[in-house]
Amino acid sequence: MSSFQTSPGTRDILPPHAGRWRALVQVFADGVESAGYQNIIPPMFEDLGVFQRLGDATDVVTKEMYDFMDKGGRHIALRPEHTASVCRAFAQHRPTPPWKVWYSGPNFRYERPQAGRYRQFDQVGIEVLGVDDSQLDVEVIALGWDFYKAIGLSKVSLIVNSLGDAGDRGKYIEALGAYFKTHSETLSEQALATLERNPLRVLDSKRPQDAAAIAGAPTIGAFLSTDAAAHFAAVCAGLDSLNIPYVVNERLVRGLDYYQRTTFEFVSGSLDSAQNAVGGGGRYDGLVEDLGGPATPGIGFALGVDRTLLACDAEECFSYGFPVLDVFVIDTTGGSHAMSITHQLRQSGFTADRAFEARSMKSQMKSADRSGAKVAVIIGDTEAEESTCTVRNLSTSEQTTIPSTELQSYLESVLGPRQPRRHTP
Repeated sequence: MSSFQTSPGTRDILPPHAGRWRALVQVFADGVESAGYQNIIPPMFEDLGVFQRLGDATDVVTKEMYDFMDKGGRHIALRPEHTASVCRAFAQHRPTPPWKVWYSGPNFRYERPQAGRYRQFDQVGIEVLGVDDSQLDVEVIALGWDFYKAIGLSKVSLIVNSLGDAGDRGKYIEALGAYFKTHSETLSEQALATLERNPLRVLDSKRPQDAAAIAGAPTIGAFLSTDAAAHFAAVCAGLDSLNIPYVVNERLVRGLDYYQRTTFEFVSGSLDSAQNAVGGGGRYDGLVEDLGGPATPGIGFALGVDRTLLACDAEECFSYGFPVLDVFVIDTTGGSHAMSITHQLRQSGFTADRAFEARSMKSQMKSADRSGAKVAVIIGDTEAEESTCTVRNLSTSEQTTIPSTELQSYLESVLGPRQPRRHTP
């Protein structure tokens, strides 16, 4: 018989690690929702054209996209990132700006698998559409910074830059192209190919052969318009006012072509320099218009879950174990009592589990110990006849027998009060 395994670049995320993922997303959601952001869940695939707006010179579009013809003859692609999908949603549904949304979920890129980089990878992020204000740039960056602090990371640094307006960017790209052509004999074959498509992307090269030419290349600062320079100065002043440390790197261009003005990146000092970017983002004021919507300013970021958790491992923070159970129910009378009590406890707000298959008392007690529960509720023949139950402290082995009608109040006196689970209509 054949044995199936995960496809290259994917993996199973098993307990308790999956719980750690969920906990990280919850910390992120709590932080951004406190700032007025609401959750959006875009589809995992879109018309190919949505993602072609990322830039025809980017590796995401030229090499990494999972695209195919569906059964209706439509050319679609699996989502390689969220921003374009969010902007498409804005253009389609026309919500009232400012539109502040957050997301979490998988993206797909056909990359070479390596530590912290998979072909299916998860991100959390935010997008704000409809506001052209440097103070919003500061808010967005601050939310990312605060998230990393909230999960205990202390070795994350912030890098910022401005790519100017569309005209500034065009002049800079022209100057870069002229410069790199004078150094073409030193550039790698890959950089030369990129140069023909978009000279800006040459700055992304991590190949040693290209390092010297990149180091001497012109920087964007000299090409910024007065308005763009003032905008960036205001962003830096805002970060200063919040005591958020940052480094200006005029060679930071990010990997997608839609960025304008503010760009930024979060870098982990605990990870290898080749894979140390744990998140980043910037302004993309023309993307909604490119997708058929009105001219709409936009800014956001995406943070990599895999890289972030690797950084947490390196700094030994944000650990997560198995969820702690309140109660493990043991029943040697056939199981009906266990079913009823377990259900009742769960509805009352306790976390509860039980054994199945009518196993012996000894076997069920072993399961209770392995479960990590704080107490065991035991129902034997005597308890069933007398409508009582025995509550056993699994840490001290102390136990007491109480009427079944007093079980909830007794557990609350031992474990603390609970809120009953409610069904929202």
